[in-house]
Amino acid sequence: MTASEFLSGLDRHFHERGAEQYSGEKVSQLEHALQAAWEAEKAGATPDLIVAALLHDVGHLLHNHDDDCAEQGINDHHEELGYRYLRKMFGPSVTEPIRLHVPAKRFLCATEASYPATLSPASILSLQLQGGSMSPEEVQQFRENPYCDAAVHLRRWDESAKIPGLVTPSLAHFRTYLELCCGQSE
Repeated sequence: MTASEFLSGLDRHFHERGAEQYSGEKVSQLEHALQAAWEAEKAGATPDLIVAALLHDVGHLLHNHDDDCAEQGINDHHEELGYRYLRKMFGPSVTEPIRLHVPAKRFLCATEASYPATLSPASILSLQLQGGSMSPEEVQQFRENPYCDAAVHLRRWDESAKIPGLVTPSLAHFRTYLELCCGQSE
């Protein structure tokens, strides 16, 4: 598969499922993705990290669970599903922060006393299904990961990307970043 074909497939996923509600939040999957990517861009992130922010929840577009699966007690493991799908065409500087954005939430809950108060009710519910706050041993292991900082940045953009009606650049705006990073897989 060529990079162009892969990116066309991503466009198709966003077209087919991007309007769906984002996991109990008051924004759609596409709105959430665009808000996260825009936050990364405004922060001056690298193209790889902007793409990671845009695609961090692509696993939600790939699985067959209902959008309220967390309320049904189901951990959809969207971060792993997205990681496996994206690593076909993107390198670890894109895919590792995506794979680690759920552990980053658990890490921040364990290391920053004020962080849990920033979580939405839907994010608190999914946190419980994802294992809750990290243990001290897990925190140490996470800190040793070379993508720890990138995952933490992504996590913060993820949490801030839930604003109903926020006007952001379109998916087409981020196409240059996607094209630049696509085809860089291991």
